[in-house]
Amino acid sequence: MPQSLLNRLGSDTAEAALRHELMEEQAAALGRMGRKAEAALLALKAHEGEGRAQALRAAADAVWCFLVQREVLGLRDRAAVVAHYDIPREVMVRLGAR
Repeated sequence: MPQSLLNRLGSDTAEAALRHELMEEQAAALGRMGRKAEAALLALKAHEGEGRAQALRAAADAVWCFLVQREVLGLRDRAAVVAHYDIPREVMVRLGAR
């Protein structure tokens, strides 16, 4: 924010505006990760045979990134995510420490 605007808003209002923007960005980042995970899981379901190993790796990576993003935001209920996105066991077993 420009300094003159910060002076007019006052420090409390400016801090609230900054917090609001940070929360918006966190929500947007979580949404992007969720959409990537969902797309990778759909691609995995569509693959049988050749190319499945690569689709499985991509799905595991996307799900891992999504779960890490959730944990950073304090959302730690993995069971709900696994159930909601119907994440297959073959993906979950590939989510180790990286």
